[in-house]
Amino acid sequence: ELGTATVLPGLIDAHVHPGWYINRDGALHSPRDSDTPVQSALSRAGNLYATVMAGFTTVQSVGGPEDIDLRDAVDRWQIPGPRILTSITQVSDRRLTPDSLRSVVRFLKGQGADVIKLFASAGLGAGGAQTLSDQQLAAICGEAKAQGLRSVVHAISAASVRAATLAGCTEIEHGTFATDAELKLMADHGTIFDPQVCLVFQNYIDHRDVYTRSGFTEQAFDALAKAIPTATEMFRRAIATPGLKVIFGTDAVALAHGHNADELLCRVRAGQSPMDA
Repeated sequence: ELGTATVLPGLIDAHVHPGWYINRDGALHSPRDSDTPVQSALSRAGNLYATVMAGFTTVQSVGGPEDIDLRDAVDRWQIPGPRILTSITQVSDRRLTPDSLRSVVRFLKGQGADVIKLFASAGLGAGGAQTLSDQQLAAICGEAKAQGLRSVVHAISAASVRAATLAGCTEIEHGTFATDAELKLMADHGTIFDPQVCLVFQNYIDHRDVYTRSGFTEQAFDALAKAIPTATEMFRRAIATPGLKVIFGTDAVALAHGHNADELLCRVRAGQSPMDA
């Protein structure tokens, strides 16, 4: 009997960015600011501590080059944190040929990547249109599979979700503007879907001052606010799609680490049962 406490298994967040943190100037850290490597390392270790103390014992970081050292430090019990699976970086260069992109996948595996992260579309603020061609997507996801790695795809628009699914990619992230047709297509292909409902959008809005200093525009905040009802409605349709594998990922960035479970609450408010969430 634990009174008001409840025991859960270790939770898994399939989309985090532990390398993102707020620097000493109160803005998003960038390579151009004055933070030292030690300050950066301590801030990132703090993000991992907040995450594991929130009950998340495994995360998929998609990704940053610092992830390798963070992953290894956790594995060696040098810092407390969740197990980390990392893509190290994101593949998004539209200028590369399919063969060159296959080489990039092999290089990342050699560097120790656990998964391949790629961008099939622009970001939400830019409308999310497809960026990589069908041939480029097939090359990246096909080579990842040949190398025994999963492929995780940033895809906002319906067209980019469809293209990534047909390219044989393992997992679709976001899918904000996916229609019922794309949801069914993912289910038919066994594609894993990781939608976000609220946390990543609300985190930017709640910390408007910080992210304004970091270069976010009013138009960006407007797009984020408008995305919440769109993403919520899409999520309701996703969980109602027979056979669709919907997993849990928050896209936690700076100031969201440790609040990962807020996304679970939004899923319940969107209509998912507490036990399913």
